[in-house]
Amino acid sequence: MPNPKNQRLALGLDSSTQSLSAIVIDIDTAEKCFEHALDYRADARLNGFGIGEDYILPPREEGEAEQPPLMYLASLDAMFTDMREAGVALENIVAINTSGQQHGHVYLNRDADALLAQLVRRGEVPSPLRDLLKDAFSYPTAPIWMTANTVAQTDAVRNGVGGKAEMINLSGSDAPLRFTGTVVRRVAEQYPQHYAATAKIQLISSFIPAVLTGNINVPIDYGNGCGMSLMNYRSKAWDSALLTATADGLTGGTEALQSKLPALARPDSIVGNLAAYYVEKYGFEERCAVIAGSGDNPQAKVPVAGDLLSLGTSFVNMVSTDGDTLDPEGFANAMYDGINRPFMFGCRTNGAMVWDAVRNNYGLAKEEYAPAEAALKQVAPGQFMTFWQPKTESFPVSSAYELIRAIGAPTLAEDYTGIIETSLAAVYIYSAVFTKQTAAPLFVTGGATDSPEIMRRVAGIWNRPTLPVEKGGAALGAAVAGVKALYDAANETFDIEAFSASVLKRGEPIQPNPEDVEAYHGEGKYLERFREKYEQIIC
Repeated sequence: MPNPKNQRLALGLDSSTQSLSAIVIDIDTAEKCFEHALDYRADARLNGFGIGEDYILPPREEGEAEQPPLMYLASLDAMFTDMREAGVALENIVAINTSGQQHGHVYLNRDADALLAQLVRRGEVPSPLRDLLKDAFSYPTAPIWMTANTVAQTDAVRNGVGGKAEMINLSGSDAPLRFTGTVVRRVAEQYPQHYAATAKIQLISSFIPAVLTGNINVPIDYGNGCGMSLMNYRSKAWDSALLTATADGLTGGTEALQSKLPALARPDSIVGNLAAYYVEKYGFEERCAVIAGSGDNPQAKVPVAGDLLSLGTSFVNMVSTDGDTLDPEGFANAMYDGINRPFMFGCRTNGAMVWDAVRNNYGLAKEEYAPAEAALKQVAPGQFMTFWQPKTESFPVSSAYELIRAIGAPTLAEDYTGIIETSLAAVYIYSAVFTKQTAAPLFVTGGATDSPEIMRRVAGIWNRPTLPVEKGGAALGAAVAGVKALYDAANETFDIEAFSASVLKRGEPIQPNPEDVEAYHGEGKYLERFREKYEQIIC
């Protein structure tokens, strides 16, 4: 590929549950010029770390979910090797921004500072990162977002600050099991010697910048800080009440816990330059800026300023807010995106995978959509209700249950329409408390955007225009936020909306059909009847 000398590139990295992904954007043309992903199990360089089919290490007890941090280090070396071999002009990359699976974190010991400092010194033997930093960890593994064995710890922290309402008021969330602070509490209770040996706790999203800059003290960003149950959501500072409740009974108490936490910073702030290790080994430019980074959900939100509904295996609803609006029920979590904009995040576990299961019940293959689309056309919106939660649900919190037909008969048209509309209705209704009524478009991403009949129903249920956008992902959001960070640092104007629209293509808006809106909304209409029936099922 051509490598113009004056070309300016931004690299976005996403260290996710299953892979390390990279996207490179040409800053001046707003075009993606490289995209690559390394699967931890499929890549021969990364599949020797002991993870299973679910991408975690064999759990020692139910609910434990951990990964080897050395795998993250090996993936960085592998990615930069692949980029260089693919002809990417690494010397033209002027900014690297990262995304990491939210809530995941690592424990660094007192030797980590000196070990990371090796990366800064010139002339060091360019050994693999996994070898240089293998002795940097006080706790050998990295707990990730799938952690679910912290019920006692979340209860202790919630009760310690005065209950659910105060927990939400302080942190913006109701202490979910996976959030970092309660996981730290559990690790400290089970392995006090590892906790006592910990000098710094870094989120995966901040650990990668720490490794890129060779600095153990890289800050944690506000957006991913929201997913720790340790940060005051409104003040964007470590909260004394949350820290005290989390550290109660732990070695060293509140003071020790706070000493292990880095400072907090904007996700789009520059935290340093790329260490000499990468300049000498791969040919990066030494002035390449490293951005603070954020979690995968905050970074995925970056290219869309408004509300974003992702219709994937699970449904994710990201609603822009004023920074004061919270969910009093605690189903959704208050966050900041990768450029510091507040939003609410709600994730419905039983998403499009249930739609696939319903189609499969009628003999349709997973990718066989045409018969299902034809069936949807036969049915006017707001007629049928099919309920099914194969997995325990988090939005709203409720148990799994088998297929239930509240209205309708066992036909493809009625079941498929019913499951789509009840799934969408659940997201809409349980997001209403933090969603502002607006005529602004609802951005929608995921495979369902290819279905005119599904998009018609989204427009009718939300009663606003829907705008399909191509799937971007956290690596793309990180790259876009990295470009903004550069412009901000130079005090130059940057139109992130125009830039994002160029990078992440939009479709044509779909206007709500007044007849559909009437069928869904109003007294005694579909949405009201849905809520009544659904709450009878889950209560």
